[in-house]
Amino acid sequence: MSVPIVRTVAELRRTVADWRADGNRVAVVPTMGALHEGHLSLVRAALAEADRVIVTLFVNPKQFNSAADLAAYPRTEVEDAAKLTPVGAHLLYCPDGGEMYPSGFSTTVSVAGVSEGLCGAFRPGHFDGVSTVVAKLFLQTGADLAFFGEKDYQQLHVVKRLAADIDMPIEVTGCPTIREPDGLALSSRNVRLSPEQRVVAPALARVLFSLADRIASGAPAAPVLADGRAQLLAAGYREVEYLELRSSDDLSPVSDAARPARLLAAAWLGETRLIDNVPVPSGTLSNA
Repeated sequence: MSVPIVRTVAELRRTVADWRADGNRVAVVPTMGALHEGHLSLVRAALAEADRVIVTLFVNPKQFNSAADLAAYPRTEVEDAAKLTPVGAHLLYCPDGGEMYPSGFSTTVSVAGVSEGLCGAFRPGHFDGVSTVVAKLFLQTGADLAFFGEKDYQQLHVVKRLAADIDMPIEVTGCPTIREPDGLALSSRNVRLSPEQRVVAPALARVLFSLADRIASGAPAAPVLADGRAQLLAAGYREVEYLELRSSDDLSPVSDAARPARLLAAAWLGETRLIDNVPVPSGTLSNA
């Protein structure tokens, strides 16, 4: 039996109310579809903690900065439903644009601080779009738990801040990035890479892990980051939007790994923008 699909808030809430009446704990895994093993790992994590798991599929126009990027984003509902069925998700929620943003919709949810810099600097309004749709999905599903991947590390912080600041009764959990055997972080955008670009793409993770080791070993961060940019460009990336060392706790800029930190990067390979991040173990390091 394939995973049931609902398309309206009313249908969704009726189903969740029935689950609640039976005493079930509910989790949600928000996605934009084009599911891969990274998404499925989130579903499995949710199934381990909840009695019922909802996967949402909505390509959110409010978080795209380019009409062309929105148009090119893969839409694979049939294939996604087929992938979810054997994993054991209980419901697939697929609202259309009119259901999510009906006529007259005029509200924007904005999270300051953790949304600034990094992707926020290069994608104006992106995190407002994320915050708005996530707030709606949390309220529509009424879930107890939500699961997000750490690959979108800044997004994870934005969502956690959102839920905490407005007292949403939901626990947001980040799950480890899932990678290909060659290290490339799984992403729905990877399908846009040409065969030649796919060979180059793993350099992003390779460089990040190498830089993290150097910083953790005491190398000053600034020259290490500069070297990392040069390595990515030499490997075939056409542009490095950012490559930064941030605190794992609040994404504030740091110059060393005296406390737990993350290396975060965004870079363009042809017309495809890839992001990734890796942890940097804390230690006693030199200042940059």
